[in-house]
Parts: sequence; C-alpha cells; structure tokens
Amino acid sequence: MAEPEQEPKAEAVALHNTAGRGPVLIVCEHASRRMPDRFGVLGLTPDQLKSHIAWDPGALPVARRLSAHFDAPLVAGGMSRLLFDCNRPPGAPDAIPTQSEGQAIPGNLALDDTGRAERVRDIHDPFRAALKKAMSGFATPPVVITVHSFTPVFLGVARQVQIGLIHDEDDRLARAMLTRAGQHTGRVVALNDPYDPQDGVTHTLRSFALPAGAVNIMLEIRNDLIGDAQAQSDMADMLAGWIAVACDDLGVSLDPGAAACAE
Repeated sequence: MAEPEQEPKAEAVALHNTAGRGPVLIVCEHASRRMPDRFGVLGLTPDQLKSHIAWDPGALPVARRLSAHFDAPLVAGGMSRLLFDCNRPPGAPDAIPTQSEGQAIPGNLALDDTGRAERVRDIHDPFRAALKKAMSGFATPPVVITVHSFTPVFLGVARQVQIGLIHDEDDRLARAMLTRAGQHTGRVVALNDPYDPQDGVTHTLRSFALPAGAVNIMLEIRNDLIGDAQAQSDMADMLAGWIAVACDDLGVSLDPGAAACAE
C-alpha cells in the first residue's frame, strides 16, 4: 500500500527583484506570518497568529517599495518568526521563542533537540543561504537595509518613538539619517530605540553587513503608522529620501553599478 503523500515543505524565504541593479540589498526577516500545516498552530488562537508576535505587520510592503525605489534585491522571510526567527542565530534562546510579549507559545515549549534541528535546517539555513547568495551578487558591498515594524504598546507601556534607526558597531548611516530626519519631519525618530544590539536584534547586520564593511541600518517602524497601502507607500518614500540624502552625505553612490561602500 502506497504511503500518503506528505505536504511539500513551505519555502522559508521569498526573493523579490532578484535582477535589481542598484547597489542596495533589502532584507525583511519577519515578513510573513505563514504557518505551514505540518507545524500546526503552536497552540495559539487565530488572533494571536495575526498579531505582531507572529510577524512584523506592514514591513514587507515597505520593504518592497524600497526595493523598487532603489532597484534593489529583496530577501524576505517566508514563515512566521514563531517557528524560527531568522534574525537570530540558532543557539539564541529566542530563536524559537517559548513566549513572546508575555504570551506563551505552547507548541514550542516541548520542542526536543530533533525538532529544533529540523527548524534550523528547514528555515534558518535556507534563509541564510539566500542572504549569502544575494551578498555575493554584488561586485562591491551593497548598502544593507533591514526592515522591521514594532507594536505601539509593549507589555502595557506605550512607545513614543515612531521610527527607530538601529545600528550595531557601524553607526554611519543611522547617524546620517537621523540628521536628515530631524530636518525634514515631525516624526519621533531615535537611534537604537525601541531596540538596541544588546537585545540581539542586529544578527543579520552582524553576520553579513559588518564583515563585508557594508554601510548598513536596521529600520524599525511603529506598525500603526503603516497600517494600509497608502501609509506604507508614504513611509517608504519618506525613508527612501532620507537614505538617499544620507548616503550622499557619506559619499556612497546609489547609482546602479556604483560602488556601495564609502571611501
């Protein structure tokens, strides 16, 4: 008797504008709340699986708009970060979270070593391989921009910051953008807020941008500001303007085929 067919494994990564010629790489690790059937629902409710604990609402449309603006390749996560957070190394305690924003993730609590290894193999490894391949496609290091969103209220505390410019050891682009933001918007913009490197959020930058010497930044956008298509488009256009002027200030050309590293 033939064995029943198994569900094909869902893709862990989605690639957009792979033929883009701009010297920029866009990354959106938490783009999807997709939960393939083989994982079940991790003991969560439909509302929980639609909420910020499962993904970064609004981040992917902003990332895609930035990709179009700079003619940049975009590497995006294809599954919920509750299965594996692609902005964490496999050994991080929150790579496969047992709780998020004070909410337990029952389906991850009893995950054994075999189950964890399968998540790393099926989600982390393909995503990392896609990023490595994308980086290798540039003649010189691209400007690396990762796009995220955050919830307006965290554990009962309202957040005043609206746009976070997150940096690790390389703060060039973040500081240049902050200067431009202060001149051109009434938004509340801050460096390393609501997260900073000590929170473990700069894994992608540390793994790919810093070793290459690439100018880089992690964008955090409060998700109530990108709740619909028009808001997402407007936000991306504003950020693209800041990035372009900031790169010009740094001597970084964003013209297709140009070197992406500051001298």
